Amino acid sequence: MLPDYDFCRNEFEQYSLCLSYEMYKNFDVYADFLVEYNKNVNLTAITEPKEILVKHFIDSCLVLKHVDIPTDSTLIDVGTGAGFPSVPLKIVRPDLKITLLDSLAKRITFLQKLCDKLKIDAEFIHGRAEDIAKMSEYREKFDFSCARAVANLSVLSEYCIPFVKVGGCFIAMKGPSECVKDSENAISILGAEIKSIHGYMLGADLRNIAEIRKISQTPTKYPRNSSQIKRKSL
Repeated sequence: MLPDYDFCRNEFEQYSLCLSYEMYKNFDVYADFLVEYNKNVNLTAITEPKEILVKHFIDSCLVLKHVDIPTDSTLIDVGTGAGFPSVPLKIVRPDLKITLLDSLAKRITFLQKLCDKLKIDAEFIHGRAEDIAKMSEYREKFDFSCARAVANLSVLSEYCIPFVKVGGCFIAMKGPSECVKDSENAISILGAEIKSIHGYMLGADLRNIAEIRKISQTPTKYPRNSSQIKRKSL
């Protein structure tokens, strides 16, 4: 499915990332299964092998270039979809303990089958972030939360920051169209602050990774229900 190993390794190296042959084999299985499954369940609009390599796999792994994630960290991927960025991160960093959260059962089923194929250990949660974040077993239990979604950062922050321990981080993967600092007030209300914003080029596209540090407990009324969040962001 993917181009050959040398090609893929060179693409990773262009972004100062390493790709072992074992990682490559796992990414190849991932790409093949994703495209095949996508014929019946809408998971991605990106199905061309070189685009999967760069726009899904390399983009996900670039988190590790810009954010220091210690060994054995816990990470919850909120609205994970087809597993980005958490499953590629797990392929490159097997020590990470990942939890995959999505509101669509069909996506969770795909991820369970994918991780079984890759022999990846992960926790799977079918539910809405605003409901799961209220549950004591998940609220403020993770070193990191992450999201690679199109919602604005104020909305994403309300969904994701409640999962993070004080001292941990929310990692938001964003495009160039949104000014991250416009969400500072919402982030502050939720008990966090913008630690850093990392800009990078992915091919010809500008991307940003916002690293948002949790500095105090999130007030218990957050996250609000989805209708309230949609009606008015913080």
